[in-house]
Amino acid sequence: MGLLSRFFGKNKVVERTAEPDLVYIPNEDERMNWAIEKAGLTLWYFEESLKSPDAGQEYFSIKVMIEDAGRVEHIWLTAPDFDEEGNLYGEVGNEPVQIKTVKLGQKIGVMRSMISDWMIVEKGRLIGGYTIRAIREGIPESDRPAFDESIGLHVDAGVDHFKADFNTPEGAILSLEEAYQENDIDKALFCKDFYQEAKLMLSTLDFQMEEEMIISTSEALALSFVNYIEKEGMPDFSNISRAFTNREKVDENYWIITEVCTYPDGGSSEQRLQTYKTTQGWRVLGVAS
Repeated sequence: MGLLSRFFGKNKVVERTAEPDLVYIPNEDERMNWAIEKAGLTLWYFEESLKSPDAGQEYFSIKVMIEDAGRVEHIWLTAPDFDEEGNLYGEVGNEPVQIKTVKLGQKIGVMRSMISDWMIVEKGRLIGGYTIRAIREGIPESDRPAFDESIGLHVDAGVDHFKADFNTPEGAILSLEEAYQENDIDKALFCKDFYQEAKLMLSTLDFQMEEEMIISTSEALALSFVNYIEKEGMPDFSNISRAFTNREKVDENYWIITEVCTYPDGGSSEQRLQTYKTTQGWRVLGVAS
């Protein structure tokens, strides 16, 4: 049995000659579902990089779902390319096990909706590769260095290229950090929702909330935020790699997002940020306890 096989209990492992083992993780696995969703939300970065690669981007590959007579397999494609309609073309990069309609080295085309992951290797560092990360997170921490060695890549928190907008909680966080970098207090305030932050804060207290109290508390929070910025200055997010490693869905509108910041010296920090979906899109509240 190959190296990856000993890392998994409930997951089915299929050995392949001269290739990494193929690991099947159940569809209900939340890590894998989140990985596939992240790949879709950040696919724009892969496409832009593919059109105009940076000097340090050494390798591009993309993962797609192939169906054959009721069987499903996720296959990595090398030499990827997109047409004007956004459909994907590439060469099958590993020997299929469950499906027989494609073979190693065959050039195929698939619809965009079939994409389940992408990866770029930048100077030996894995960017994207969210399903790979999901597998890695499911193994004991002591075994992760051996996993990294088996795939020949440096796997750290990475860099998540969500768009800085209000369509996702991560995008709202990036928009706030972008406002910090631009030293734009008005833009920073637009990224926040002090009313919802006040409601959340007051909900932890043992008394009935009144609208007037919520409003006065939200005004105090906004004033405190502005005073802090004026005193301490905008936080500096230059040259920092940011990855969003977890979503905790409290309810449909209130999610807690874990952000990992990696600094140029190799150090890192982690924070859990509260976000709320308003009628104008996602906004950032405070740091979760």
